[in-house]
Amino acid sequence: MKHLRILGLTVAALVLAADQASKAWIVHGLRLPERGSVPILPVFSLTWVENRGITFGLLNGLGWAGPLLLVAVALAVVAALLFWLWRAEKGLVTLALGAIAGGAAGNIIDRLRLGYVVDFLHAHAWGWSWYVFNLADAAIVCGVGALVLESLFTRSPPADRSPLAGERRDD
Repeated sequence: MKHLRILGLTVAALVLAADQASKAWIVHGLRLPERGSVPILPVFSLTWVENRGITFGLLNGLGWAGPLLLVAVALAVVAALLFWLWRAEKGLVTLALGAIAGGAAGNIIDRLRLGYVVDFLHAHAWGWSWYVFNLADAAIVCGVGALVLESLFTRSPPADRSPLAGERRDD
């Protein structure tokens, strides 16, 4: 189990590092706040968004207390995820929990440092536009998806449904 913990914590650290490095490059290297948007492909752009809400900009209008409330909730979620990771017995679960925890930590750092989360990945096509997100958001979504798939396709051993299971018969 110790190697699974290390694996999960390593994934969390890698996701956190990649998220923060990508945001630093977006701000200081590409200077996206000044440029607004940079087309990369006909269906993909780097677009500057300051997300003051939660995922997909929800709860954006909470005022000055919003970032503090969201940080408090996110810290509680990360603590719960790390507790779950510590007890996990499957590799896919530890990978998924590490990805979610690392992504959540990356967005917490943004909120504490800036008061908002830096979002910049923007998929769009034929007049359709997806929400602008970041690497932390992608890791969270992929981690949740992996947990859902793992729960759908993992079989538990069947329980003994015999009415006499555990009972002693003296025939």
